[in-house]
Amino acid sequence: MSLSADCLYHTEHTWVKQIEGDEVLIGVSYFAQDTLGDIVEVSCPIVGSTITCGAPCGTLESRKTVSDLIAPISGVIIEINKTLGSEPFLINDDPHGKGWIARVRIIDQEELNHLIDLNKYKSIIGF
Repeated sequence: MSLSADCLYHTEHTWVKQIEGDEVLIGVSYFAQDTLGDIVEVSCPIVGSTITCGAPCGTLESRKTVSDLIAPISGVIIEINKTLGSEPFLINDDPHGKGWIARVRIIDQEELNHLIDLNKYKSIIGF
């Protein structure tokens, strides 16, 4: 299982990676994509929209099921990974890299303190 130490995790199996200032990338964990199986479609949040920590902000469709994408933080969507429209399998191939879902401007930096580090996340998923 490939997890990233430079991410903070939400218990709903999404991650946040700080990139600069108040901007972060968000995506789904390796554990999540592995559980879902082959991702065939991604519904990303809309650029300019606001997402709320803990609330659905999109969906992931696999051959098995459709699952809500839970926002790991609150913020404004400033970019989506447009490549996922034609290559949703990037979430399976590289969930912590090329399979990122959105770039977000954080509304409340304090929310980062409620996310968990890699070791705590591993204990939650039994790794």
